[in-house]
Amino acid sequence: MMLSDFIKSNSEKIISEWEAFARTLPAAQNMNRIALRDHSQEILNFIARDIESNQTASQQSKKSKGLGPEEGGSKDSAAQTHAKLRSESGFDMVQMASEYRALRASIIKLWTREWIQVEPTDLSDLIRFNEAIDQALMESVISFKEKVEYSKDMFIGILSHDLRNPLGAIATSCELLLAKGGLSEEQVSLASQIETSTKRISQMIADLMDLTRITLGTGIPISVVPMDIGVVAKQAVDEIQAFYPDRVILFIKTGNLEGTWDNIRILQIFSNLIGNAVKYGMENSPISVTITGKPEEITIEIHNEGKAIPPDKMSAIFDSFTRIVKEGEKRDVSTGLGLGLYIAKEIVIAHGGKIAVTSSEKEGTIFTVRLPRIELLQQQTHS
Repeated sequence: MMLSDFIKSNSEKIISEWEAFARTLPAAQNMNRIALRDHSQEILNFIARDIESNQTASQQSKKSKGLGPEEGGSKDSAAQTHAKLRSESGFDMVQMASEYRALRASIIKLWTREWIQVEPTDLSDLIRFNEAIDQALMESVISFKEKVEYSKDMFIGILSHDLRNPLGAIATSCELLLAKGGLSEEQVSLASQIETSTKRISQMIADLMDLTRITLGTGIPISVVPMDIGVVAKQAVDEIQAFYPDRVILFIKTGNLEGTWDNIRILQIFSNLIGNAVKYGMENSPISVTITGKPEEITIEIHNEGKAIPPDKMSAIFDSFTRIVKEGEKRDVSTGLGLGLYIAKEIVIAHGGKIAVTSSEKEGTIFTVRLPRIELLQQQTHS
């Protein structure tokens, strides 16, 4: 029997196996029979039609590259709709793709059981079948990816508007209360705590927005302007010094520190690295911030003394959601999400630079950033 005829004649048996496999996936535990069979009949119809249709060498070549036949109209194909519904049901892309793998195996298994002898047309049908199911899988993957990216865009929108705006209102209210005066000592303390916590949450939101941009593949956006890195570094030092008045932060700068970089993002690098040194350095030991201007690049070193970073943690120190917990310390998520070093690394990369860390009990911990002068980097790119 022709494979397309077999699929049409045995669609219920094939769909039953599709349903049975889908039921084994973690996301399908609470799905009913209709949801498990979602668009399976339409996908089978597409596969059967594709096998029966005439196909040129050019069309076959396009299919091998994931470029299937263009269908008129704006309506999604069955595979595209299936992917969107699976995404909404909690499936991940691997689980959805595994459905197609199981469908392929199921159809071939059922069909070959009925073979009496292999005909030349059977091999041709098998090739066309694999092309058709690969095309359906490709449509599903692309649609699933678009759905995920849309969800991420919505997430950024919620963070940037629905959360940041009310937080801004809270912060402004606290500032006005403190500026107005007339509060008791306890009320001033409570208002100050609210203001500090609001700023911390705002920073977490900003970090999550950066993380989402990075995972979308767009990287950290930068907008370069003429600036002096020494001035920005001193601003970061002063801000952290005001927050930790008992800590000693040494600031050393030499050479020409002028150039074109993203001043806001550079400030973020210093804030994250100096803040990390304050958090993990010995409380009675100074932190040093050293900036050296060289002809082709700026070198930044942030040094603190204290317990060394464990060797088994060094390879992951710049990964997202990584936070080194000191011995005897309980993990406290309120201190941060573990994104500071990861975002600092991405900002450095966006500037065409490099970041590294060394750590030992004797020498302490040193984060080293090398930033090329952007104008020089642009000249080399265009030459």
